[in-house]
Amino acid sequence: MKILVVSDTHHNFNVLNEAVNENLDADLIIHLGDGENEARDIHNLHPEKPMIYVLGNCDYGMHKSKHIVTACGYKIYCCHGHIEDVHSGLERLVEAAKENDCKIALYGHTHLYRNEKIDDVYVMNPGSLDSPRNHNVPTYGIIELSSKGDIQMRIVEAKGRA
Repeated sequence: MKILVVSDTHHNFNVLNEAVNENLDADLIIHLGDGENEARDIHNLHPEKPMIYVLGNCDYGMHKSKHIVTACGYKIYCCHGHIEDVHSGLERLVEAAKENDCKIALYGHTHLYRNEKIDDVYVMNPGSLDSPRNHNVPTYGIIELSSKGDIQMRIVEAKGRA
């Protein structure tokens, strides 16, 4: 199973659309907040694609601030990260994932990509497609899961910036 993970698109439909078009083989799209309008537009263009969206600190919709999804037998904790105070560290995020029996924790908010394993939890921030920080390039994440127990996560540099 292939999962496209994006965050912090901040009203830039074109960069999100490009990432989706680069990954039309994805089985699931997860948007980690601060991009509710363009995420809705993508969902309208691709209604056949399952999409998870969590509320970011710049969003005003009726979405949940966190979501737990099961994919290929793995529970995934999805949040924007502001409620877990990820700017101060990832302890609260990892603890929330473990409390919910999640093997994977995804977050955004910092606009900085990150991909690591902390205390037996796979943790990913896909970075930002619209406004990466620290002179980074626009990025998104790809997760590939197998029912045999394989978890592969990687950060991908976006091909262009519209």
